[in-house]
Amino acid sequence: MRRFSEEYLSATRAGMWTDRTALAELDLSTRRQVLDVGAGTGELTRVLREELTGDNGQVVAVDADPGLLEQVPPPRVVGDATRLPVTENSADLAVCQALLVNLETPARAVEEFVRVSTDRVAAIEPDNGAVTVESTVERERTLTRRARQLYLDGTDVDPTMGAVRGLFERAGLADITVRRYDHVRTVEPPYTGRGLEGARRKASGEGLVDDRRTLLAAGLSAEGFDRLRSEWRAMGRQVVTQMRDREYRRHETVPFYVTVGRV
Repeated sequence: MRRFSEEYLSATRAGMWTDRTALAELDLSTRRQVLDVGAGTGELTRVLREELTGDNGQVVAVDADPGLLEQVPPPRVVGDATRLPVTENSADLAVCQALLVNLETPARAVEEFVRVSTDRVAAIEPDNGAVTVESTVERERTLTRRARQLYLDGTDVDPTMGAVRGLFERAGLADITVRRYDHVRTVEPPYTGRGLEGARRKASGEGLVDDRRTLLAAGLSAEGFDRLRSEWRAMGRQVVTQMRDREYRRHETVPFYVTVGRV
């Protein structure tokens, strides 16, 4: 399973669910006991808690990383998604966001969701192969696409999973629905601290260094990696220059699919 930092989770999930229409099938207003599995720093947990009504409902955040989970107000439980430390039929909704795409055995996690839920199971998963980027720095779009494809080719999980109807059907779930939700991340003036930090990481090539092992596993040579990083840093310097002139704009669209099934 891939591990993430608090900064990464905050940056990639910031601004999600300003429009919550795609969550309608979760029927959150009726829920009494919800498990948010793979909660990380609790971005989805907070949304789920806001949508619950009444005094009896609660959302329990579950994650294998206790350090990340410390950022989430209780109730929270440290636990592996494929071996949930929860009794059978203890929730009426088990849900995850961007979890299954990072597991080597996502089917086992879905089976666990079915075991612990009395009613609904939901997975909100991205298709990272369909991400689009538009930028005022001409080279950013092509370089980002190239680096992403190398990453997809070199990883041992499936970041392009998106809709998981097949996984749900094999787990025995019924009445399966799928809704698409596009998460749009925008960088434009006035720039936030997160946007400025992203530009710094581009100019230094740090993001590529973090993924070096995966890129090499895709067949990229060490020399090829160094050339890619050099191009990436040059692109990053252009981003910094445009930011200085308040001209830089970037729009990234990540398609997510909300798959919901009945136990």
